[in-house]
Amino acid sequence: MLEVALKFLKEINSHNYKAYIVGGFVRDYLLGFESVDIDIATNATPKQIKEIFEDSCLSNEDYGSVTVIMKGIRFEITTFRKELTYVNNRKPDEIEYIDDLYQDLIRRDFVINTLCMDQDGNIIDYLDGKKDLDKKIIRTVGDAYQKFSEDSLRILRAVRFATILDFSLDDNLKDAILKTKYLLKKLSYYRKKCELEKIFTSLNYKNGIKLLLELGLEKELEISNLSQVLKSETISLIGIWSILDVAEKYPFNKNELNLIKSVHKVMDLNNLDPMVLYKHGLYVNSVAAEIKKIDIKDITEAYDGLVIKSRSDININSLMIMEILHKGEGEYLRKIYEDLEREILYRRLENNQKKISQYILKNYG
Repeated sequence: MLEVALKFLKEINSHNYKAYIVGGFVRDYLLGFESVDIDIATNATPKQIKEIFEDSCLSNEDYGSVTVIMKGIRFEITTFRKELTYVNNRKPDEIEYIDDLYQDLIRRDFVINTLCMDQDGNIIDYLDGKKDLDKKIIRTVGDAYQKFSEDSLRILRAVRFATILDFSLDDNLKDAILKTKYLLKKLSYYRKKCELEKIFTSLNYKNGIKLLLELGLEKELEISNLSQVLKSETISLIGIWSILDVAEKYPFNKNELNLIKSVHKVMDLNNLDPMVLYKHGLYVNSVAAEIKKIDIKDITEAYDGLVIKSRSDININSLMIMEILHKGEGEYLRKIYEDLEREILYRRLENNQKKISQYILKNYG
């Protein structure tokens, strides 16, 4: 990946423009982590980048950002700039293209994200990002209060980086969060959800949750049940969202909503009961078990031991039932199937075609 990235830089440099890998890729490279995407900072404008890479995509021309895919790697190319004014404590309203890497770096969020690499693989560290990596600390570039006031998303990004990297937050940064956290109420639920999910899916998620609680962010994020998540040894993302119970505010897709609703349904039920397992499935009952501190192995064994796992597993079909009863289609078929499911699951009726036929004739004939 690094080899492709350096060639990418050389291609831009060959057209007499400056270009550097910047931010997360360099940070993760020095920490020994793998990155997926690569950010490039350059003095070339979006239009000039388009002339170099014809298949590039202007993801946000006004913001000076261009996307290029090369050999399966996504490059986000941003023109050196100053951000003059911000709106809604979130995005710059006015930018100015510049020709100075240092000036571009000082408008960024955290010192660990200002590390750069040139086309020869040399590390450029104007702001002592390496020292912060060694100290395992998150500091803002410049005044923390100003950085968070400009863009409140940086508050959650700070917690996310501290969680994923297992770093500490600088005292000045913490103090600035306490003074600006009220701005999170204006941040979109979509953005809040994206950052929280990165925290919740981290291997170090419990420390992330403790940090959110320590900073008192649960009120601004409207996730008042956050402390309950810590009671479970291991828990899935759907389990966390089910505990937080924010489906009416945070944006979830249809599948996520259905899973969260199903988890809520089975929380008050016996998750080892054959009918509960059959109706709601292994995953939903396993998530509920995580929350209730029931051994997942017990849930899995009980599910694996079900005689049937779907209606199609019953050894009779609708045509056969109609033939047995000499009837056409009707609502009675649904009632018979529900009866068969219950009797077979509780092992009061053997899942055998002959036995089922006799049962139907006796009870419905």
